Order: sequence, then structure tokens, then C-alpha cells
Amino acid sequence: MLSGNSLAIRRITTLIRQVAAHDSTVLLLGESGTGKEVAARTIHELSPRRNRPFVAVNCGAIPADLLESELFGHEKGSFTGAISARKGRFEIAEGGTLFLDEIGDMSVAMQVKLLRVLQERVFERVGNHVTVPCNVRIIAATHRNLEDSITRGSFREDLYHRLNVFPIDMPPLRERLEDLPMLVREFIAQNAAEGRGRVQLSAAALGALARHPWTGNVRELANLIERLSIVCAGRVVEVRDLPPRYQPADFDPAPLEESGGLAAMTESDDAIIVGSEPLTDAAVIEVLESGVPGVASDTTEPAAAAAADAGTMLAAAAVRLPAAGLDLRAFLTSIERRLIEQALESANGTVAHAARLLNLRRTTLVEKLRKLGIGTAESLTED
Repeated sequence: MLSGNSLAIRRITTLIRQVAAHDSTVLLLGESGTGKEVAARTIHELSPRRNRPFVAVNCGAIPADLLESELFGHEKGSFTGAISARKGRFEIAEGGTLFLDEIGDMSVAMQVKLLRVLQERVFERVGNHVTVPCNVRIIAATHRNLEDSITRGSFREDLYHRLNVFPIDMPPLRERLEDLPMLVREFIAQNAAEGRGRVQLSAAALGALARHPWTGNVRELANLIERLSIVCAGRVVEVRDLPPRYQPADFDPAPLEESGGLAAMTESDDAIIVGSEPLTDAAVIEVLESGVPGVASDTTEPAAAAAADAGTMLAAAAVRLPAAGLDLRAFLTSIERRLIEQALESANGTVAHAARLLNLRRTTLVEKLRKLGIGTAESLTED
């Protein structure tokens, strides 16, 4: 299942659960590294076909002249090198799910043959004219804009409509940064389970990652945590430990004096360090969800990013706990409410302007307004 508590991921999870029970063709759209194969596997595992094979094919990684044989199989002697008969992926996936990744990279000639299979549910092995019936569920994925590809003539419109039965847009990581702490924790645990070192992230390091554009999305984050699990094994990761491209532009790489609280591991393996105190993953997620500047999903405003350092805002969560305790969720919600109300007041009730002040996407702020019950249709304007 996809990891995260953001609104975007909750919506995707709902769609996955809704479509999993049916045999409808699914088209997963989104940038590379957003977790399209994870979503495809989840659909399969939640479907009635879960006990049958899940077979993945990267259509962009297989040469065009070999893809037909890869999908449909071939007979012995059907082409040079075919020393024996071989089943294709459609036969291997019989009764299960066939995941066609990077479908947008498939040649037009191959698209015609795939279209026939989708329409008639039969195929022919290369070198054999006997039709073979197939019973597979198709899930396709691409990072390309297929509608643009249709306009350019590189993708067939009829195939697009065959695939686009139940489209799911996978959000990029930069639009769901509130999921960052959970993803970091899971990748740390995964690397530890695979024998690499366990690490922790300081508040400043996590804040720096929250300001990164993440063009490689979740896959890029996974690769970074694997690297850190090797080079920073058994200790807290500071900003200076991050590769240069993940460090803020104004970061001074000069060695900093380490405090005792950051020099050693804490008792909580799942903690992310804030200041000199451990803050659990759940609490960090609450802080990120509060929409503070510098940790919002829209980081395209350099002035806003410079005005509020994400690490500093996260460190503010490590305030001294009153002796009698407090309701953390209510406390954070009240802070969020006050900041949003101040932004709306400064923007004269214009949601789009308030969203820019909070460094949030407009749709994210609209959802927060609905959740918190702030404003009415009469008192607020969209732009």
C-alpha cells in the first residue's frame, strides 16, 4: 500500500480500493518515481486475482522488435535466435494482472497489436497463427502526457480510450510533503532490515529535505536514504551530511559544534530529532500538516522559503511540555487556524493570495478551510 497520510494519498488509496474489486482497466499517470508500480501491485493484491500472477513489463526498456515476442511469446524458429518455443507475458499472467509500465514509449505498430488483444481478448504467438484466448487484467502506466502524444501522432487515440477506463493521477512528492517524515521513517526501517545502518534525521536536515524540489519523487528519496544509511550509519544526519544538492543555498558547510543530544542515538529508533530532543514521527507529521511556511507543498516562492526555514519551524515543536500535559492535536490545530485566519485577513479574504502567503497550493488551502470550518462562500473569494 502507498505510504502517507496526506489528502492526496488518502484520495488515491480510496480510488485503489474502489477499482480493485473490478476488472476495469486502470491507467496510472504521473511523473517517474511517484509509485505507479506500487499502486499497480496494491490493486492486484486487493483484487479477486490476488492469488494469480502479477507480471510487470517495462515497455520502454525492451527494443521495439522484441516487445511483440516478449508480450505474446514465440514459436521455435520463428526468428533468428528462437531456439525454442517461449511463452509471452500474457500467457504467464493468465488469470492475474499484467502491468504495462511506460506504455507511452510503445511503438505505434505495437500499439495496433495490443489494441486487438484488448478488444478481442485473444493473441497469437510470433510464428504461429493460432489464436490464444487470454484472461488478464490490464494496468498501464506512463509518465508521458498521452493526449499530447496523440496530437503528435506517437500514440493511438483508440488505444488511449481503451486504456483510460479508470485513470489515477499519482501526485509528485513535492505536492504531499506532509508525508515526508513517514516515508523517511519507512525507508530507514527498510534499509536497516536489509542490513544497512540505522540513521536518524535532525530537524534541520528534515527541513532541508522539505525544501528540495524532488524531481525524482519517492524513488529519489529512497535512494537518498539508502546512501545515508551507508555513509551515516548509527548516527544523526545533519544538513552537512546531506549531498550538496539537498543542502539549502545559504547553508554554511563549516563544521558545527555538536550538542550532546545530537551526538548519539536516542532510545527511540523511530524518532526524528528536533533540536536536542526526540520528536516522534507522528508529531512531525502533525507539524508538517499544519501548513507552516517553508514546509508547504508549493515551494516555488523563493522569498517565502528564505523567510521561513523549515528546520526552525519544526524545532518550534520542541517547546517545553506543561506539567499537566496538553492536547497536542488541539494545540497544533489552533496554531494552524490562527495562521490561516491571519493570512486570509492580509489577503482580504482572497484564497489564492492567502495560499501564496502560506506557501500552500490553493487546493490544499481550500481543503484546510473546509476541514477547519473557516470562512464562507460569501466571505471568501477564489482569486
